[in-house]
Amino acid sequence: MSSTTRFPGMNQPVRGILLICFAVMLFSSHDAVSKYLAGFYPIVMVVWARYVVHTLLMLAVFVPRSGLLVIRTKRPGLQAARALCLIGCSLLFTAGLHYLPLAEATAVNFLAPLLVTALSVPLLKEQVSRGQWAAVICGFVGVLIIIRPGGALFTPAVLFPLGSAFCFGFYQLITRRLSETDSPTTSNFLTGLLNSLLMSAALPFFWQTPQLSHALLMIALGACGMGGHLLMTQAFRHAAPAMLAPFSYLQIVFAGLIGMLFFGHTPDSGAMLGILVICLSGLAAAWRHRR
Repeated sequence: MSSTTRFPGMNQPVRGILLICFAVMLFSSHDAVSKYLAGFYPIVMVVWARYVVHTLLMLAVFVPRSGLLVIRTKRPGLQAARALCLIGCSLLFTAGLHYLPLAEATAVNFLAPLLVTALSVPLLKEQVSRGQWAAVICGFVGVLIIIRPGGALFTPAVLFPLGSAFCFGFYQLITRRLSETDSPTTSNFLTGLLNSLLMSAALPFFWQTPQLSHALLMIALGACGMGGHLLMTQAFRHAAPAMLAPFSYLQIVFAGLIGMLFFGHTPDSGAMLGILVICLSGLAAAWRHRR
């Protein structure tokens, strides 16, 4: 069965590209708001706000349409593991943003697609070509260029986005498995719900009453996260993932622009070179996988 038969809108790649561009712009905005709020509130509270708003919005959008079908899963254990991977990714990446510039932290986190390539061999028993292995190695070289010894980013804080990339890599592998049995709506809703419950249990130990402007930003945080995921889901209905993969790296560009405009940080030449190496490595891996 062809992709256009499975997804009627797959013959509209331009629409898919526009949707993925808007999605990554929302993700960059989400990260910028997280970085700002992490300067005033505990990271647990920032992540809690993101998931609670996300879950409430999904309740409002999908439950009236699908009812209890939205929470029915054939693999609850994998759904729980997926949620834990994503909450680990959120906590580690937000912690990293507290110490690191937005563009550099985002670039390090984009090791995740390369880690998926490497981890798919032992976990999914997939075959990986020499070219894909070369792309994985080059991606790690790009990270070393960004955090080069003697540079400003050569601190333990860089372990946060590295850990986030590993969590996100496992998250993507589990998502691939769940796609065989559960719908994306069910997976996203259950992940948001489980993580909202988990973070709510920890919230009393970290609670600080937010200012009104900060409370509005917390609502915007969840809205950006959910909006980005919805747009990305729709993008894949109009174009193949291999076609859209290069445009996801625009998130690093958006992160750099937002970092300059709102945080006054411009990556130095070494960081720019490392970011370029990571982007090219990810694109090369996607191209080899498409072939």
